Amino acid sequence: MQLMNDTDRLLAAARAWAGGRMAIATVVSTWGSAPRPRGSQMLVHEDGRFEGSVSGGCVEGEVLYAAAATIADGAFRRLRFSVGNEQAWEVSLPCGGDIEVIVQPVAETGYPPALFGAIAAGRAHGDAVSVTTDLETGISTIGDEAGAACFVNRHAPPRRLLIVGAVQIAQSLAGFASALDIRTVLIDPRDRFLTAERFPGVTLDSRWPDEAIADLSPDPSTAVVTLSHDPKIDDPALIAALASPAGYIAALGSRRSHAARIERLTAAGIGEAAMARIDAPAGLPIGALGPAEIALSVAAGIVRALRGGA
Repeated sequence: MQLMNDTDRLLAAARAWAGGRMAIATVVSTWGSAPRPRGSQMLVHEDGRFEGSVSGGCVEGEVLYAAAATIADGAFRRLRFSVGNEQAWEVSLPCGGDIEVIVQPVAETGYPPALFGAIAAGRAHGDAVSVTTDLETGISTIGDEAGAACFVNRHAPPRRLLIVGAVQIAQSLAGFASALDIRTVLIDPRDRFLTAERFPGVTLDSRWPDEAIADLSPDPSTAVVTLSHDPKIDDPALIAALASPAGYIAALGSRRSHAARIERLTAAGIGEAAMARIDAPAGLPIGALGPAEIALSVAAGIVRALRGGA
């Protein structure tokens, strides 16, 4: 079964709990080393169940208490936790970070239930969905209305990963990608390798990589990683990826094998500037050994690139 990311888990909970009374907590401001970024959310059911996180655990108890009160009285609440106040010491906010959290009823007078469906539809179609909350009234609406009294939570579409080569490393990499909210397509024309049994829950594409990648249209939020070690499969994939604005392009292999790859791609007409876009050997140098650790290093390289790192 494919792992679910934070957003999908929260949306799944909203669907499962539909009809019950709920409150939703959202991080709207952070200062210093806050444990969770702005926009992080936690959904709370009237029976005490909850999904998501606003602090990684350190202020969840206080937020759950506030959510229960909001479910009971329907009131909008704003909470601030800081190392400079007594409440922060009680909840053990780490690292000197401060956060501000709003708590809204899941209702037309707060966070309308239809917003969950709009966010889910946007993710399914690859579209970003912005939700604006008036911090004075506590009412959220679809839209991107900047203002001093507004908080805009932009729900970006999932990042994508196109893996070329249904090898053992790909099994671990697909798992890491799913946990990181990166939707994965595994491309390999070799049917013996590309099976649902080996890659449960992963979208499989048996076309030749150049055709598949051209059709999937990588964008700046897409990573393309070649793992097959077969130039007949990897090289066409890299050529197709380099013709796109993909945010990360990487190839597995040693420095020696990459030097040979550069010779082949140069002969195929790939210029020096385009060639420099290929991260090879793929991933961050963490001294990885074995398929899982190599996959971890590649996943780290993907995150760094898609987050705008060097």
